[in-house]
Amino acid sequence: MKVRSSLLALGAFFVFAIGVAGCGSSVPGDAVANVAGNPITTQAFNHWMYVAAKSQAAQSPGQPVIVPNDPPNFDNCVAQVRQEIPSLSKTPVKTLRSDCNQLFTSLSSQVMDFLIKSYWYQADAAKLGVKVTDAQVQTAFATAKNQQFPTAAGFNNFLKQTGQTMEDILFRFRINEIVQKLVAKQNSTITPAQIQAYYNSHSSQFSTQESRNMRVVLASNQAQAQAAKQALQSGQSWSAVAKKYSTDPTTKNSGGVLNGVTKQQADAALASAAFSAPVNKLLGPIKGQFGYYVFEVTQIKPATHQSLAQATPLIRQQLTSQQQQNAQTAIDNQAKKNWLSQTACRSQYAMADCKGYKAPKTATTGTSTG
Repeated sequence: MKVRSSLLALGAFFVFAIGVAGCGSSVPGDAVANVAGNPITTQAFNHWMYVAAKSQAAQSPGQPVIVPNDPPNFDNCVAQVRQEIPSLSKTPVKTLRSDCNQLFTSLSSQVMDFLIKSYWYQADAAKLGVKVTDAQVQTAFATAKNQQFPTAAGFNNFLKQTGQTMEDILFRFRINEIVQKLVAKQNSTITPAQIQAYYNSHSSQFSTQESRNMRVVLASNQAQAQAAKQALQSGQSWSAVAKKYSTDPTTKNSGGVLNGVTKQQADAALASAAFSAPVNKLLGPIKGQFGYYVFEVTQIKPATHQSLAQATPLIRQQLTSQQQQNAQTAIDNQAKKNWLSQTACRSQYAMADCKGYKAPKTATTGTSTG
């Protein structure tokens, strides 16, 4: 399971005091939030705003990295925009401030969510006696690194491109390991009874209908259909005959090929004839809704139905995935219940994880800085 992949991790910039919670709710002057007595420093916030901005810029090659981390006036952001995007150098300050504010709102809510929940997860883990060792973090990191970055140069380039430090990456893996252990405490074994119940209520998921592969020529009238049939009987290719006589745009230029057709998908008249026809016998003309068909069934695919034993691995995978999603939701809900009332944020940085937050009634609009 991945933890908040939009933001990775906080790293060495976060001051923790998990054993000393509830030491006050005011936000220190050098912090953007206070989580049960543990400040999220402005330095940490700015660092992760830079990482988030780099991530957003990477989605549009050539887009500069704009870091709107100086609310409420955004003087530095405005200067950045004018320097990095010459076409906006003469745009009014008011407009650029609105743009910076819009970008700030988007990025800061992501950053704050990760920084705050990083504390919440660790605090709940401490309450539940869930521990993650340095060795476990290193093992998880080494496994992922070897899979994604075979060379040291590749990994170092990743750090440079994302603006992260080694401490950031290791912290990300620590949080990930904590969440996995919290999820494991929520999850229970998938029982045979649950698998059976899912199998019974989703029977169509494990079945396929009988189908036919065939070649067809749909002609506008019976005479044209008969001419097409005679041409095929004389040895002309399906490709040539379909191109000459067929009015069906789907099959006209593909040799009349129709694969995997079920009885419900075909014209009723064609379905009735084709699903009672033998393989490799030229038949027709058959009058259908859109004209006259000449056809030949090339393969019959019988209906299938997986047994419970055959379906069990897939059902177990689906139930496990759903269970993990439910566990993540339960973890987040419990963390919010335990810590939201003790999470104070400076007004400019307030979002849904902050005590007393009220969502704005209208969204800020402005001209894109991209």
